[in-house]
Amino acid sequence: MAEFSLVHVGINAENEAQALEAAELFSTLFGFPVKNGNSSVFAGAGVEVMKAPYKGTHGHIAIGTPNVAQAQAELEARGFTFDPATAKYLADGTLNAIYLTQEICGFAVHLVGKK
Repeated sequence: MAEFSLVHVGINAENEAQALEAAELFSTLFGFPVKNGNSSVFAGAGVEVMKAPYKGTHGHIAIGTPNVAQAQAELEARGFTFDPATAKYLADGTLNAIYLTQEICGFAVHLVGKK
């Protein structure tokens, strides 16, 4: 049976300025360090603010698992489906991330490799 843990919550912002403002607010509130990246701004490890809307009406939830392919197979056996266009692989060909096709309360959900 696959193991799962919450990795981060992604929030869709309209633009980079809004993403930076939101991340800075999380920093001010909770002391989370801000890290500005290419497509998003992290506030600590648990909050990712997207610089432009991405998957999910409101954003996404990243769920970590040690073996993404195994977790995907288990969830598919339980009737869930995945979007193969969102699959990301490591250099060795190991599946490292993939989004479910369903949203939950406006949030996309993706599995991500986490040891």
